[in-house]
Amino acid sequence: MSASDGFQEFLKDQLSGFGPIAIRRMFGGAGVYADNVMFALIADDTLYLKADDTNIPAFEAEGMQPFTYTAKGRKPISMSYWEVPPRLLEEPGELAEWARVAHRVACATKKPARKKTPSNKKPSRKRKQ
Repeated sequence: MSASDGFQEFLKDQLSGFGPIAIRRMFGGAGVYADNVMFALIADDTLYLKADDTNIPAFEAEGMQPFTYTAKGRKPISMSYWEVPPRLLEEPGELAEWARVAHRVACATKKPARKKTPSNKKPSRKRKQ
């Protein structure tokens, strides 16, 4: 699973109509972020957008599939990121629309940050003598 520098730069250009994005390497691929929310991923120089019941039909209509990986010794696992139809990579305006929907989906499904739980230890007090 890789995300070449050239493909990342290409996507930054193609998604410029969406707005500012950040691409961060992870697990051999990369995550695509806007407003600190990951709404897309890049694996093997393929773009996948976050999806749920609201936009999966659009991916299915284009014959696309979800991102799937197989951990060593395990069954394949599908994630909620779907491959972008190749035609969209040449249609920046439409790609930006799909990215906006994916960003809304990602924001709606984002788990809240975990709160740090205070330790059960009480602060030690030194006695004055």
